[in-house]
Amino acid sequence: MTRTLLIDADVVAYVAASSLEVATDWGDGYWTWHVDEFEVQAKVKAIIEATMADLEGDGYKLCVTDSLGNFRKSVLQTYKGNRSNIKKPLVLMKTKQWMIDELGAYFRPGLEGDDCMGILATMKGSDERVIVSIDKDMKTVPGKFCRYTDSKAKIVEYSEQEADYWHLYQTLMGDTTDGYAGCPGIGPKKAEAILGPIEDFSVAEGWERVVKAFEKAKLTETDALTQARVARILRASDYDFKKKEPILWSPTKA
Repeated sequence: MTRTLLIDADVVAYVAASSLEVATDWGDGYWTWHVDEFEVQAKVKAIIEATMADLEGDGYKLCVTDSLGNFRKSVLQTYKGNRSNIKKPLVLMKTKQWMIDELGAYFRPGLEGDDCMGILATMKGSDERVIVSIDKDMKTVPGKFCRYTDSKAKIVEYSEQEADYWHLYQTLMGDTTDGYAGCPGIGPKKAEAILGPIEDFSVAEGWERVVKAFEKAKLTETDALTQARVARILRASDYDFKKKEPILWSPTKA
């Protein structure tokens, strides 16, 4: 069986583009940033080659975020709103477009690269597919995952039960970096206590416990559902391939 690496292209593009920017002092207090976009492209290829070698990949698919649209913002307006004023590398957008045009990166309007990896990882295929990302949240997707930080990174596999558990765990915890709060007052230990042992977990019972936690915090099931929908990294079953749009998560369909 061949091994296909599903690579978080957003991270690769960011690392390559930001690491090669140069600040130049022209004197009299005048500074500029500049970067050679072709050097960035060469670094992208080098990162991919190193990743392929480290994880013994036979092929790869880059997964890119739609930076101009995100379906989660229609669910929760604050989603990633805290990132709007952060400086981005000069050629980040151009590098991502180059990945799509020249390297065949997987891109879908309104989706993040995480969603693209999740969809591809859970589609039927004859190859072994491994998600490669630095984002721990990818363990909410059933299948093989490597939290790739260096050559010593290992591939682990999550069952559907485990992935569903971590999804509701993330719903409780929230992610301030991504602009969703989860359930107020819930940290890692409380989230684990609410959901119970992972080996006994079921979505139906887990969801009841999540709703009770939100209600205890003076919130509603609707609030919990909003958090669950933005926390959900899409799987193939969460995407309408004909309409080319996400299917929002619901506990009754899980």
